[in-house]
Amino acid sequence: MNNIHTDLKWVLNNCENPNYSEAEEYFSPDVARKARKFHRQIPGFKMSPLLSLPNLAQMFDVGGIWVKDEANRLQINSFKILGGSYAVYKYLKNKLGLDKEELTYQELTSQNAKKKLGKITFATATDGNHGRGIAWAAQKLGHDCVVYVHEKTARARIDAIKSYGAQVKIIPGNYDDAVNQISKDAQINNWAVISDTSWEGYTQIPLWIMQGYTTMMSEIQEQFAAQGLTKPTHVFVQAGVGALAASVIGFYHALFRENAPKCVVVEPENAACLYESILEANKNPVKISGKLDTIMAGLACGEPSPLAWKTLKNNACCFLTCPDYVAAKGMRIYATPLQGDPFIVSGESGAVTLGAMVSILRENGAEELRDFLKINRDSHLLFVNTEGNTDPVHFREIIWEGANPVPKQFWTDYND
Repeated sequence: MNNIHTDLKWVLNNCENPNYSEAEEYFSPDVARKARKFHRQIPGFKMSPLLSLPNLAQMFDVGGIWVKDEANRLQINSFKILGGSYAVYKYLKNKLGLDKEELTYQELTSQNAKKKLGKITFATATDGNHGRGIAWAAQKLGHDCVVYVHEKTARARIDAIKSYGAQVKIIPGNYDDAVNQISKDAQINNWAVISDTSWEGYTQIPLWIMQGYTTMMSEIQEQFAAQGLTKPTHVFVQAGVGALAASVIGFYHALFRENAPKCVVVEPENAACLYESILEANKNPVKISGKLDTIMAGLACGEPSPLAWKTLKNNACCFLTCPDYVAAKGMRIYATPLQGDPFIVSGESGAVTLGAMVSILRENGAEELRDFLKINRDSHLLFVNTEGNTDPVHFREIIWEGANPVPKQFWTDYND
């Protein structure tokens, strides 16, 4: 190890009053079963792989490293399609007055359903992946879609959204500005907003989105069972507004209660709204202002979803922030695997958790966190690769050209 203090920042959360009842209500196995039943009906849907990296695990002296790889989920290159499609499905069921009844995908796409529903315009704000998922779902179900993106959104992500027939509008400012603008314009134009963040008076659809993500968690548990494992011991999950993190952590606390895995929430240091919220005396959501400048576009969010925060503040055991080079390092580790380990294509937001784990285990100054997590040879660490190569230009800059390099003082001594 070097003698330089780590750039990671963290808050250990004692979780003195974990909220199992809320987790069980929102993210129970029954909720996951219903979401997965819907997703399985989508043409072309299949379970994404849970990949084992046994040689990387051996290098870091842990029992197992497991990566749920969402890079090719329904050709969208992101897990976001799970939440967006399920929320659209639930919205249309509600619109048809069939919220408490079973409705198949085939029935939902039938001419009879379309006649009853009329033409609907779905609207959302996005950094890329969520908007692409909503555009895909709207197109499949025969409806229109409008997507607002902020001015720094990569052209490749905008083009991907447009490829599914959506109208894209670029909004000055950051992601939060796009969210605010779409909520105003949707009221004027009578659009149906499908947002993964919540605000006062708008919670039902964000909850449906989070519940849609539990399909992934149900798959993970089935895949762990096939390996003879009951559950991971540690979960590292990335966060923007916190919807995915709340879904993952809520699912495990609903299923295992006090025996849930230790859960670490990872954010970019320049968009760490959850980290700042846990530091607040009353643990209320804190809004971060400014440009939210980070290569982790999918995590560049300045305001937590209040709905997600309710789950996270009571159940996440640690909130961690990372500089951008940590995410870039994670991408390169996935892309240049040890012999025998699988090759994984991961974007910046998808890889930050793996990069964070390496920093935690190897950098000076992280001793408190290592002692708290107690990662050892019996530990099985779970990561979610939330996205594939959604910005090819920046992906090549990092993997080919070495953009966002790790400062030399933080290079890992692999002979240590």
